[in-house]
Amino acid sequence: MQSTATALRMTSMTVDRGLNRICGPIDLTIGRGEFWIVLGPNGSGKSTLAAVAAMRGHPTTGSIVVLGAELGKIDLRVHRRRVGYLSAALIDQVRPDAVATDVVMTALNDALDPWWHTYTESDREAALAALAIFGVKDRADRTIGTMSSGEIQRCLLARSIVTSPGLVVLDEPSARLDLGGREGLISALCELHSHDPSRSVIEVTHHVDEIPPIATHALVMHSGVALASGPIEEVVTGDVLSSAFDVQLKVTRDQLGRFSARRDERPR
Repeated sequence: MQSTATALRMTSMTVDRGLNRICGPIDLTIGRGEFWIVLGPNGSGKSTLAAVAAMRGHPTTGSIVVLGAELGKIDLRVHRRRVGYLSAALIDQVRPDAVATDVVMTALNDALDPWWHTYTESDREAALAALAIFGVKDRADRTIGTMSSGEIQRCLLARSIVTSPGLVVLDEPSARLDLGGREGLISALCELHSHDPSRSVIEVTHHVDEIPPIATHALVMHSGVALASGPIEEVVTGDVLSSAFDVQLKVTRDQLGRFSARRDERPR
């Protein structure tokens, strides 16, 4: 039986496209309340893994258990509402004239547009509460097309938690953000964790300086497979990232818990 202390378990998970294997095999267990970073270069399988974890993609082989339910044995339309999801491509699927509150509420029906569902006043209150967590409640009646990239990302973060999910999957949430927006996002992710420390989070990125200081674990990928996984201080190291990105790197972590990586110019 799946442990109640486990948010996600992947066992021998693979994803193939035609004759090409793009991800796997992956074995991964994420505990409740853990904040995982998935790192790796472009094309390493990070987004594919995230989509499977969020039940937006299907494995070719292997077992996937999410919040106690195994893919293939559940009604995805219902269970997906227990997993918050934000991807870099999501904003392209949201109408610019959609109002922020409506965008947040659509997650209650695993939809992207409010036209086909009826929402209650309690649904609106839940959306407003989620927007407030990320500091954009004052944008509740604004349309997405009139917001900055940072404000939009905060609205989509609110959307990812409005269903009170046990797991949130964020696939490159900093895409399209400038420096200020990225720093604001890191603060928002810390808010996400502090609001419900029992919630598990997976964040996909390829920039170590975007890792929030509250991250607990990391999975580093290369060519679809895991190079290393475990506690973040054991995984986000110069040796591991040098192998992942095919360049000699020096990794440091400051007193605030923020990572940075630079090419190591020291002679070998």
